[in-house]
Amino acid sequence: MTQPHQVAGAHPVANLVETHETATDKASNAERKYHIWTIGCQMNIADSNHVAAELEKIGYGPTNKLDDADVVVLNTCVVRQSAEDKAIGKLGSLKPWRKGNPDRTLALMGCMVGVKPSQQLLDAYPEVDVFMAPSEATPLVNRLRQAEIDAEMAHMERQQIAARFRLQDELQPVGTQQSIKHLALSGQVPVAAHVPIVYGCSHACTFCIIPFRRGVERSRSVAEIVNEVRGLVAQGVREVTLLGQIVDRYGYDLRGEMGNSATVAPYLGSAENNLPLVDATLQDEAAYDLADLLRAVHEIEGLWRIRFLTSHPNYMTDRILHAVRDLPKVCEHIEVPIQAGDDEVLERMKRGYTNADYRQLVAHIRQTIPNVAIHTDIIIGFCGESDEQFEKTMEVLGDLKLDKAHIARYSPRPGTVSARRMSDDVTEEVKVARFARLEALQEQVCAEINQRSLGETVEVLVEELHKDKWRGRTRTNKLVFIDSPLPLRGRLVEVEITWTGPWSMQGRFVRDVSPLPVKITAPKTTISLFAAD
Repeated sequence: MTQPHQVAGAHPVANLVETHETATDKASNAERKYHIWTIGCQMNIADSNHVAAELEKIGYGPTNKLDDADVVVLNTCVVRQSAEDKAIGKLGSLKPWRKGNPDRTLALMGCMVGVKPSQQLLDAYPEVDVFMAPSEATPLVNRLRQAEIDAEMAHMERQQIAARFRLQDELQPVGTQQSIKHLALSGQVPVAAHVPIVYGCSHACTFCIIPFRRGVERSRSVAEIVNEVRGLVAQGVREVTLLGQIVDRYGYDLRGEMGNSATVAPYLGSAENNLPLVDATLQDEAAYDLADLLRAVHEIEGLWRIRFLTSHPNYMTDRILHAVRDLPKVCEHIEVPIQAGDDEVLERMKRGYTNADYRQLVAHIRQTIPNVAIHTDIIIGFCGESDEQFEKTMEVLGDLKLDKAHIARYSPRPGTVSARRMSDDVTEEVKVARFARLEALQEQVCAEINQRSLGETVEVLVEELHKDKWRGRTRTNKLVFIDSPLPLRGRLVEVEITWTGPWSMQGRFVRDVSPLPVKITAPKTTISLFAAD
């Protein structure tokens, strides 16, 4: 990469509190061009040079002609009223430039924005595409790379779901220890691991192949699961996700309850459900459910986080919700699919609940667990789904504003009830069109939800290095990338969010909060306000 263009007007011996007004004064032959206007102190000029360098890393070049620019950045100052007035005037003059071409990007940066843009600022300048805190180029770079980032996040999500399904697909007899399955081929132990707790499924939705491929439900014993998690933690695992096709039905088969929700009521516990079972026998565990298992796993020393998935609306009991609410290690993250928004479609799917039931459950979950994130699954174009019925799905997703929706087009699986007895009568063209509409809606919802975290400090468990950035997840399963040279893998850290998109966020390292005796700390830096004589 060539040396980044330096913004004109920098004075090496100038006092940082002096005010300068500068603009890009160079031109380049780059296909995509940027123009940066700066007012303020030497720190603002340094920030503008940093933005220029970051833009040139992704292929943009400088231009001194505003009309040739694809990106314009205004780096502002509010120390003096005159500087703020100039910035406001410059913004006003750029309205025609921005409205003249929808592909252009206008970014506002610096002290006018502050750490987080106020709602008043957002409302006052709707023509601004990106608001950037001082010294922070990431929001602009990520907007310009949005399509690339979205594709990358979608690929990562598909890989993780496929890995989870492969683990569940492996038919293991109850009593098998599986710790070695969580080790990477390289031998490196993952920070987060999946642990199956119940195999197969006995609910038998009409579209689902699981009962035919994986058999009826078979719960592993509490002692067996706890011993496996202890082994994983001893190897370095910090987070476990307890897996089941309907994870809420853990333990139902031990009581002989093998039917679906039409014949089997949600388990509400018994008088025996008071003590964590770590060394219990299979017979002793017949009275226990997922809530009890969560309590038992929660007692394991060295384990920092617990998740579970996937739930079913009819088996999501208060016992489970209260365990999530009351146990500090259990994350505020619930995956409970609706599958469709129309009651007739849900009946054909043999789901066992209605649109109204699901809405009521979501409201109850949110009331019970503060700041919970709720994920869902949706099948588009199931047998007989009309346009009007699909609109019910659009409506429920728009109303509930869930944190994530895994969307799939219906495809009949050989041997399932729907494949044998129903007609796949929604054309692929219609399925694709509906998928695009639903995905666009959910993208908007996710962007709005994540936007609320901008400028906030969140807790992230760092899992791995991904393209020179650390990748981790919040307690609510939000994907966060951290730009830091520190060795953060396997650490629980606080991160200040500096950029948000629909599928991921980015932030800066604040501090290490891992429950370990030795913490990782960032090197301290000092800035002199006055240059040497």
